[in-house]
Amino acid sequence: MIELRVTENGVLLQAKIVTNAKSPSIAGVIGDRLKIRVSVPPEGGKANASVCKLLADKLGVPVRGVTIVHGKTAQEKTVCIFGLPPEVISTRLGL
Repeated sequence: MIELRVTENGVLLQAKIVTNAKSPSIAGVIGDRLKIRVSVPPEGGKANASVCKLLADKLGVPVRGVTIVHGKTAQEKTVCIFGLPPEVISTRLGL
């Protein structure tokens, strides 16, 4: 089960990122993390930008409302989502 942690800056979500996928998608849950596939390579921040855009689109928030706060150069990342309560995030991501 994925824990969504509320902070003063937003809701924190743990994610595992798979790069160079055929198509971008939310691929379900792996352990305590949301598995996210992106179709770009992990170079120059492209994968991080793609993760933020994919989550923003799925959640219906502006891209600036989704940021990577930990793990910018790792596959395992902590993402902060601003502007939505955890219940809405959970429902929109199918958690």
